[in-house]
Amino acid sequence: MKYIPFLFLSLICLVGEAQSPKKVNFTPTNYYSFFAAEIKPVLNILPGDTIYTSSVDCDGFDKNGIKRSIGKAENPLTGPFYVEGAEEGDIIKVTFTDMKFSRNTALCLPYFHERSMPSSITDLVKNNLEPIVWDLDLKKNKAKLQAPTEHLKNFEVAISPFLGCVGLAAPKGQEVGTGDAGPFGGNMDFNRIAKNASVYLPVYNKGGLLYLGDGHAAQGDGEINWMALETSLDYAFTVKLIKSPAKKLAYPRVEDAIYIMTVGLNASLDNALKIASKGMLAWLQEDYNLTIEEATQVMGSSLEYKITEIVDPQVEIVAMIKKTALKNISKHK
Repeated sequence: MKYIPFLFLSLICLVGEAQSPKKVNFTPTNYYSFFAAEIKPVLNILPGDTIYTSSVDCDGFDKNGIKRSIGKAENPLTGPFYVEGAEEGDIIKVTFTDMKFSRNTALCLPYFHERSMPSSITDLVKNNLEPIVWDLDLKKNKAKLQAPTEHLKNFEVAISPFLGCVGLAAPKGQEVGTGDAGPFGGNMDFNRIAKNASVYLPVYNKGGLLYLGDGHAAQGDGEINWMALETSLDYAFTVKLIKSPAKKLAYPRVEDAIYIMTVGLNASLDNALKIASKGMLAWLQEDYNLTIEEATQVMGSSLEYKITEIVDPQVEIVAMIKKTALKNISKHK
């Protein structure tokens, strides 16, 4: 059997690979602000197909600065995409094969969220709800304030496109807003969900129903301004379907060339950390068959954490281990 990057000892079926993969261009016309199963799919796709599409920014503005979403919807997303063959209990692996900016400006609030600072500080900027414009230099991959103050006239930050929202429809009967996240994924705002990264998501509904969007140019950990450098993106993705895994996936996982990463989401940072840590322990035991004592040594010596999101209802911590730290441990076969 062909080995899959993180191992679920189960009957694994990569649905649709017997057919020739297709390249599909999809231009969205509607955008949605809920991870919900009741919304009609915009496109049915087969695992292995590559979808080329785009997303507006968090306020619904496209690459031409035209507002495409209705009202004041938060994080209007592209989708949902129906994945043929996906059923409750399966896992969908989303891999981003391309990601790039579709415009040369981004927006960010001059604001500190109440979770990020004492109230004596956040009260000073609580009414600063008019975004500040940044210019994106797409050749140098740098961003600078469009109208800088004296102290910030030479200030610039590195930019790299990533999607804030990647998620499936929430469990049946739930309608979760795209400002939130959960075991199904959602508004994770994690800057490693970029080109060549893969996101593993548990399926709760037939077809999975994949939603994508909320383009970012840069973001500090926690998104403490309540906005990253928000912009619109063009991107391409493909999906694989992992059928009936022996062990269900409790929360999203992320993988790229450097790290394996597990997401912890909860109203409490303490609990989010425990969820992320437990997820990493499970991954190591599944892929490497480690005992819990062995895992204490691997994780205790090599684990990293990022506080990726503190301003949403579910705060987020990601546990991370570099693949180089695991290269001399035999994988489970």
